Amino acid sequence: MSTAINTPQPLSFRRYKDGDAEVTRWQDEIFDADHTHKCPTYVQSTPPCQGSCPSGEDIRGYLNIVRGIEKPPAGMPWQEYAWRRLTEANPFPSVMGRVCPAPCESGCNRNEVEDFVGINSVEHFLGEWANQKQLAYPKPEQLSGKTVAVVGGGPAGLSAAYQLARKGHAVTLFDERAELGGMMRYGIPGFRTPREVLDTEIQRIVDLGVTVRRGARIGRDFTLEQIEADFDAVFLGLGAQSGRALPVEGADAPNVVTATAFLKAFNDGRLQYTGRRVVVVGGGDTSIDVATVARRLGHIDHLHESDRPENAIAAGSGFAAHDAALLSRRQGAEVTLTSIFAIEKMQASKHEVEHALGEGIAIRGGLAPVAVLRDANGRATALRVIRCEARIVGGKLDVKQIAGTEEDIEADLIVSAIGQAVDFSGLEQLDNGKGALSADKNYQLPNRPGVFCGGDVIRPHLLTTAIGHGAIAADGIDCHLRGEAPDRRPKVDVHSFDIMRKMVEKGLPIGSITEPLLGTDVHTGAIHNYENRSDRYVISHKELFLGHFPYSARNRRNVVQLNAQEALNNFEERLIPLLEAQAQAEAKRCMSCGQCFECDNCVVYCPQTAVFKVKKSQSTMGRYVDTDYAKCIGCHICKDVCPTGYIQMGLGE
Repeated sequence: MSTAINTPQPLSFRRYKDGDAEVTRWQDEIFDADHTHKCPTYVQSTPPCQGSCPSGEDIRGYLNIVRGIEKPPAGMPWQEYAWRRLTEANPFPSVMGRVCPAPCESGCNRNEVEDFVGINSVEHFLGEWANQKQLAYPKPEQLSGKTVAVVGGGPAGLSAAYQLARKGHAVTLFDERAELGGMMRYGIPGFRTPREVLDTEIQRIVDLGVTVRRGARIGRDFTLEQIEADFDAVFLGLGAQSGRALPVEGADAPNVVTATAFLKAFNDGRLQYTGRRVVVVGGGDTSIDVATVARRLGHIDHLHESDRPENAIAAGSGFAAHDAALLSRRQGAEVTLTSIFAIEKMQASKHEVEHALGEGIAIRGGLAPVAVLRDANGRATALRVIRCEARIVGGKLDVKQIAGTEEDIEADLIVSAIGQAVDFSGLEQLDNGKGALSADKNYQLPNRPGVFCGGDVIRPHLLTTAIGHGAIAADGIDCHLRGEAPDRRPKVDVHSFDIMRKMVEKGLPIGSITEPLLGTDVHTGAIHNYENRSDRYVISHKELFLGHFPYSARNRRNVVQLNAQEALNNFEERLIPLLEAQAQAEAKRCMSCGQCFECDNCVVYCPQTAVFKVKKSQSTMGRYVDTDYAKCIGCHICKDVCPTGYIQMGLGE
């Protein structure tokens, strides 16, 4: 079943609107007595995609490499150079290219033209290319002699281990389970994150020299005090792998389970089928995962008591995996997903919602659970819900129930996907009273020097958020191990283009930079009058010349669309990566917000020939044009025609 896609319509951008009759004299702005009013400065800003990326990827940077503007060092393929730029922040591009809900795309300024750039799909392509080429991370040239314990092998812990190992520290990673990956492995079904892909990206981190101790749980096999004594620093990436039960009467029925328990049982291979009628309560991506898994598993009629799905889900129940001989009798399950929010306001990714609807999953928004109905044996038979209006007010959830609108949804299995919780067994002293850890902006625990944390243990959120926490904490740990005070984190805390790197790659002389550089025309360390505001400023679409960008349809990945019958027992991957030409074409749709992308508009339209190209022998990406202030009259034309907002009229203020 295919889902209709609304094709965005081209927009028209005009300097003047219908009805404008007043003609202004540019000279009134340009000239003030016998001197110019303002002249151009070159300001690098953070694009909103990067500002929206919790893992802090240099998105604009690797898109400019893919499109061919920024050239790789001699002898390195552009695909590898782009992948290495991407993985400076995120070591899981192939996984995240599949499952990240991509807040970067929601923030993309291209949405003001027609449709966002498919950042996630380009990331997916680069991750797949690197896996096929079996690329590895370079090991550090020098080792620090310092040791760090990383507790938790999920996205936060693996991210921290990756960054710390690259800095030359000896990392030992502890995880309570048999395999690393955390929620990437035990929370997301394999048809969304193929296990060979996950294993490849994890092994690449381990190959940096990370020592792994599996089956080791903090609070059970060792204490925090023990590893504090044995290691120079500690990172706690405990995750939030305990599900939240439904807060309604009757929710303790045996066939009412949490989403985390359901997905873990499925990913462990214990759960092979569900009940005929499955009700999932949630509205986020996890609830969609549960619903699509339930649709694929289906149900078996005439079950023995021991074959009920809750027995396979129950942790430590002792029940073996469901009998494979029964699978030939598997039939489709009726799956209903309820959310307190309207469907269009659910937190789940829109494309995942579309896939679920296409597979015949009933999604009903604006419903709040009020009770679980049970039979004489105590098993749930239905979920009682009531219509409601939900909204976020002042950062808090406000739900208003509509009296007299209750109804019962019949169910053989009810799954609660309303959130996750941290298991603090053995670490009760660290619980801040809200079921989480408290930490400073470097993710160091208060009054516990050398102990850092990150991921869902701070607050359950996206996988990409946990990856970002691990990287920031690794920076803090590195400072701690060097005996230095942690650096103050920038306002816009993401990776960004580094002009110094390009100058070094080209062999250009560089000097030290003290920012901001205002008005320099002799400094060897920067472009003429260059200022980098990437650490504190995200550029808006209002500062771009959107008229430069013609309509360009997004290059979409192919998605295998399944109907209700086709979904049954289908655990194949649905998402097909872009081809190389498609990835390059998609990257060319990037508007390079806040950085020059060498369009030549300022050179072509300058009436005084004051703006000129830098000599090839001295130019790099970000160092493409310059201004002769002896010729500049401050006419603002270069700024007006700059598509990316890189040129600002600042000199003379």
